[in-house]
Amino acid sequence: MSDINIKITDREGVIHEVQAPTDMNMNLMEVIRSYELAPEGTVGICGGMAMCASCQCYVKSDHELPEMTDDEDAMLAEAFYVEDNSRLGCQIHMTPELEGLEVEMAPES
Repeated sequence: MSDINIKITDREGVIHEVQAPTDMNMNLMEVIRSYELAPEGTVGICGGMAMCASCQCYVKSDHELPEMTDDEDAMLAEAFYVEDNSRLGCQIHMTPELEGLEVEMAPES
């Protein structure tokens, strides 16, 4: 099993240092849910289909992320509190290259 260390700032401003597996095809939204860093039913409402923006986060580190898909771009165009560094957590899959990733959850819309 190979885990990476990531830092997630929740919606109350608390920083959580967590380990995320890279061998289970998990995405950031699923990691947030598995560590219960947001109340039940407030993150990943659409099940990770890039259709709700409930998992929007701000990428604070300078990691090279996969190119944004058209679906993700369209969803962020309709979301609230969007910043230049906004991404949907459901579209960021945990890979060894993301060791040290730092994100902040966007406010609940």
